[in-house]
Amino acid sequence: MPSTQPFKYPVERQFVEPDWKRIPGYREVSAADWESALWQRKHTVKNLKELKAALGALLPETLALAMERDLKERATMSMLITPHMLNTLDFSDLWADPLRRYMLPAFDDRRTDYPSHPKATRDSLHEAEMWKVEGLTHRYPTKVLAELLSTCPQYCGHCTRMDLVGNDVPQVDKLKFHMPQPERHQAILEYLRKTPSIRDVVVSGGDIANVPIGQLEAFVSALLDIPNIRDIRLASKGLMGIPQHFLQANVLQALERLAKKAFERNVDLALHTHVNNANQVTPLLGKAAKKLLEVGFRDVRNQGVLLRGVNDSAKALLELSFMLLDHAKILPYYFYMCDMIPNAEHWRLGVFEAQQLQHDIMGYLPGFATPRIVCDVPFVGKRWVHQVAQYDREKGISRWTKNYRTGIEADDEQALSRTYEYYDPLYLLPESGRQWWAQQK
Repeated sequence: MPSTQPFKYPVERQFVEPDWKRIPGYREVSAADWESALWQRKHTVKNLKELKAALGALLPETLALAMERDLKERATMSMLITPHMLNTLDFSDLWADPLRRYMLPAFDDRRTDYPSHPKATRDSLHEAEMWKVEGLTHRYPTKVLAELLSTCPQYCGHCTRMDLVGNDVPQVDKLKFHMPQPERHQAILEYLRKTPSIRDVVVSGGDIANVPIGQLEAFVSALLDIPNIRDIRLASKGLMGIPQHFLQANVLQALERLAKKAFERNVDLALHTHVNNANQVTPLLGKAAKKLLEVGFRDVRNQGVLLRGVNDSAKALLELSFMLLDHAKILPYYFYMCDMIPNAEHWRLGVFEAQQLQHDIMGYLPGFATPRIVCDVPFVGKRWVHQVAQYDREKGISRWTKNYRTGIEADDEQALSRTYEYYDPLYLLPESGRQWWAQQK
């Protein structure tokens, strides 16, 4: 029977840490330095010059030129990638490598016919419109998103918060938080204290791996003192990008104190990370994730993003899910459809493609570990891709309903009866659909 199945298990991929010494810039790096968070941060690649110095002849000149053009003309995020992430690249074909495609985008990757959807926006999910205080998005009835800062240890090209997170780039002058950080964090806590309907807080940014651990511990400890808070989720792609951070003694000690306090208060404390391809599941990631479980975290879960050329096949999604589950004890949780930010059309899939992928991955993993593919619909929130209410394939317009009011709809009588739209990439449409869009203002 196994040989006749569309997907073969066990996964043949090895669970090993790639040898960083194969990279010219890291040939003399010791194991002690490589496993040092301080060394990783100090040597994080911030521009094309540093990337060339690290990769040397492993970086094709044609690719370097395409990256340079992309940074000048298309990129919405500046370059920032850790040595640990660079070490998961496949240097036999960097053009096709999945991590390279979304962490180090090249101009040739982007579409020239439809680089952006006509409906693409900087804040594609309208999170800032739903701020109750600066950085606190109240979209769902019982859940909020707390953005503690606007930086990360690494920057993903497809970042949904590209309007706020990271450094300015030629295409985007980033927005800035105006309130001083201590006052802003206190304002977030005050709103939560006076809003008993909220039970669930996602602590994000940016990335909590960039919050000084003393500040993070103080903020999360204060959350644990609020009686109505029952779930706290810390969000960090840094668990994959710089797992060395989470293996530091002072970080683990602080997180253990928080986990102990959460258990005593009957609050579930979890960490959500962001791994998009099985190539990035290495022993250092597994070690960091298991340490979080050892110190008392309720769970470590993965929220990937569905990206063309990165994980847009059932095989890629299942390989990633099994690698996370079998080797890192990370629970596959969600795959989000890529949000409609500018210059992202080459990454995005259509709803019909996401539905097919959801169909194709069912039945292999345990039910509790089968990731759900979701569309984050503007003004709505997460919707399983099969929940679409209406779908015009010709124009690529899907319409969705919701059963709650967001934080900006308290007085909107029609919020629960109207439909909300999401849009497939235009290049997936028939000629008649593309012509229709061309006629729209």
